Amino acid sequence: MRYCINVPNFGDYHDPDTVAGLAVDAEDAGWDGFFVWDHLQGYGPVGDPLVALAATAARTSRIRLGAMITPLPRRRPWKVAKETVSLDHLSKGRLIVGVGLGNPPQEYSDFGEDPDPRVRAEKLDEGLDILTGLWTGEPFSYHGKHYQLEEMTFLPKPVQRPRIPIWGAGFWPNRRPFRRAARYDGVYPTRNWPDSLTVDDLKRILNHVAKHRGSTETFDVVVGGQTPHEADDGAEIVKSWVRAGATWWSEDINGWRGAVEEMRERIRAGPPRV
Repeated sequence: MRYCINVPNFGDYHDPDTVAGLAVDAEDAGWDGFFVWDHLQGYGPVGDPLVALAATAARTSRIRLGAMITPLPRRRPWKVAKETVSLDHLSKGRLIVGVGLGNPPQEYSDFGEDPDPRVRAEKLDEGLDILTGLWTGEPFSYHGKHYQLEEMTFLPKPVQRPRIPIWGAGFWPNRRPFRRAARYDGVYPTRNWPDSLTVDDLKRILNHVAKHRGSTETFDVVVGGQTPHEADDGAEIVKSWVRAGATWWSEDINGWRGAVEEMRERIRAGPPRV
């Protein structure tokens, strides 16, 4: 089991320097990863997640990092390809790319983009094809329903081989996001608020993924929640998820849970290792 911190990109967490400082605390306290949300709107000021990740990469040396998750359908996939390769080089191969449709749909409609989930799903699948194709550093072209690329070569290649890991996110019990995730390197399942993911949900999800993937070996499975400062109490919360097949615990750090300094103390207390 590995352990990461997950923070918003708005409110008290909009400032890249604040976010990078928390990431330094997380690395010092033994956490394995640090992830930021990717929203255009939020409560209070909103920061750019890629700038925050660049600041985080520059100030840390060990922890994995990324956005949890990037709504790829509202970004140009070739721009994301260039940004992620740059982050992979800056971090010396520590980037993980989390992708999904994005929520809420208003972050599409408010900016004149189509919020229809079927359209977003089509763009996500095409975007992933383009992302992984451009990452190869070989001549690549694409002609889909939403995107068309003439033959081109994107360099440099990512540091990581065969490519930057991709985690797919989705709301259970929708099946399609988990079939998509099965084609890549990991899954970040949740339920749509106010429902919460259960251990039984996770077992069903992994059975579904295994059906389409053949096996969940070497496949990352991320679950999230809150644990107290006391390591033993936190470990009790995490144990059931480990038994169900989770490989990452994502600690929710945000303004609803407490002030930044209170959250900094939770980070410094370290992960609830099982």
